This record gives sequence, structure tokens and C-alpha cells, in this order.
Amino acid sequence: MAPRRKAPRRRAKKSFNISAIEAGTALSLASSTGADVAVQQMLKGDIAGGVKTLQTNVVSKKQQITATLAGAFIAKSLTKGFGNSVLAKLGPIRVKA
Repeated sequence: MAPRRKAPRRRAKKSFNISAIEAGTALSLASSTGADVAVQQMLKGDIAGGVKTLQTNVVSKKQQITATLAGAFIAKSLTKGFGNSVLAKLGPIRVKA
């Protein structure tokens, strides 16, 4: 009789991917909406002030926000055909198109 072998152990993936287009879009939108100021206000306990800050920034910069979203949509559409293209690697982080 053959000896039993141990079941293979699954290892966690040691790297993760970040979409360059999505990361850039998220950073641009956070900057446009003034999310950093709003979060600071909310952390201090001024929830209404934080929401008001977001509202005023979104209304005043809606053209810039729309342009950012349209640009991201076009960029993602154009890069669909590239397949598995890695733009950069930094340790366990891979930046993909």
C-alpha cells in the first residue's frame, strides 16, 4: 500500500494589482470633491458640515467631475484590448492599465 500524502496547502497571493486608471480617477474625484476636508470635519463631529462641504464642492465642480469620469470611461475602453499589461511593479504591488 502506498503511503498517504498530505493535502496541498493553499498559499495566499503575495502580490496585488492596482488599476492605474481607476486609482487616478479616484484620486482626482477625491480632490475635486474636497473629500479630505469633509472627512476631517466629520471626524471632529461636524457631520452636517462635512456633508455640506461635499455638496457645495460637487455642485460647483460638476463639469470637472463629469470630464474626469468621461476620460476614465474612454481610457478603460481603449485599454480593454491590451490584455494583461502591467505598467509598473513595486514589490508586491503591480500597476495595470
